[in-house]
Amino acid sequence: MKNFLRRYQEPLFPYSYHEKEVIFLNKIDNVQLSGTLTLPNTDGPYPAVILLHGSAPLDRDASMFGHKLFLVWADHLTRQGIAVLRFDKRSAGKSTGNYNASTLEDFANDALAGLEYLETQKDINPDNIGLVGHSEGGMTALLTATKSKSVSFIVLMACPCVNWEELVLAQELAFQRVDGVPKETMIIIQKLRQGVFNILKNEENRERAEIELREFLTQTLSNLSPSERQVAETYYGPLENQVHFFNSAWFRYNFAYDPAITLKKIQVPLLALNGELDLVVSPNLNLNRIEKTLKELGHQDHEIIELLNLNHAFQTCKTGSVTECEKIEETTAPEALKKISEWILEKTDRI
Repeated sequence: MKNFLRRYQEPLFPYSYHEKEVIFLNKIDNVQLSGTLTLPNTDGPYPAVILLHGSAPLDRDASMFGHKLFLVWADHLTRQGIAVLRFDKRSAGKSTGNYNASTLEDFANDALAGLEYLETQKDINPDNIGLVGHSEGGMTALLTATKSKSVSFIVLMACPCVNWEELVLAQELAFQRVDGVPKETMIIIQKLRQGVFNILKNEENRERAEIELREFLTQTLSNLSPSERQVAETYYGPLENQVHFFNSAWFRYNFAYDPAITLKKIQVPLLALNGELDLVVSPNLNLNRIEKTLKELGHQDHEIIELLNLNHAFQTCKTGSVTECEKIEETTAPEALKKISEWILEKTDRI
C-alpha cells in the first residue's frame, strides 16, 4: 500500500469546530456502527447530514486513492454551520457487521440507525436532517428516505439511476476507451460480460450460478488472446474474483434493482450532482435519468447539475480515469463543495 502525504484540503488539528467519537446501533441487524460527529462552533440547533459511502467497505473518512473524501466534505460542511455524521461502513474501521453478506437494504438500515442517533442529540434540529450519498451511497440515501419521514432533504453525488447490468457495461466501455483498448477487443469483452449477466438472469440459485459462471469464464477466458485476457481481467480481476464479485449477494441485489423506482417515491428536496468526466457513473446515463424521472413524477423541488471537468470523486481532472485520482492533489473541487453547502443552507433556512 502506498503512503500518501496529507492532501492540502485535509483539515489540520485543532479544528474550528467540535468533534466527537460516537457509536450507534443498527438494532435491526445488530450491527454496531462507529463514527465521528462534527458540530459547528456556533449556537445550535444545527441542520445535519449523514455521509453515505459508495460500494466498498470504507472507513468514516472514505479513504481511497490516497484521499480522505468524507473528511474533506465533513470539514467544509461543518465550517459552514452544518453538523455532519460520518461512520465506518459495516465491517470497516471500528464498525461490526459482515460487509460481504450485505446488500443495499442493510446499508439503508445502517443509515436509519444514524438518523435515529441524530434525533437524540440536543444540538441537532430534528426537522433539518438530510442524507448526502456518494455513488452507491446515493442509492442508499434514496432507499433510506422511503423508510423514514425523518429525512428532510437528499444530496446525490454521482448516484447511479440504472440497474447494475447497464451500469457495469457502460463503466467498462468508458474505462476501455480512456485506456485506448482496440474497438474489436471492447466488443469481445462486452460479449463476455453479457454472458456473465445472462447466467445471473437465468439462475437464481447462487451455488448453481457459481458453477456456471466458473465454467463459462474458464472457457471464454481461455479462448482469448493474451492481450484480450489482460483487458478482461483489468477492471474486475482474475477469474475467481469475477465469479465471487458478480455472484455476490450485494451485486445480485443491485443487478436486479432499479433506482428510478425508488426515486419516484421521493418527495423531499433533492440535489443531484455529477462530474462531466465521471466514467464510473456516467452523467449521460444516470444524471439524465434522474432528471427525467423527477420531471415525470412532477417533483417540484430538485436541482440537477453536471459539473465540468470533474471525475467520479469530484476532482478536477483531464480524463476521468480512476488511475488519475491518486495523482491529483485536489480531493474535491471547491465548486462542488460550495454548491452542496449553499444548497443545504438554503433548504434549511440557515443563510
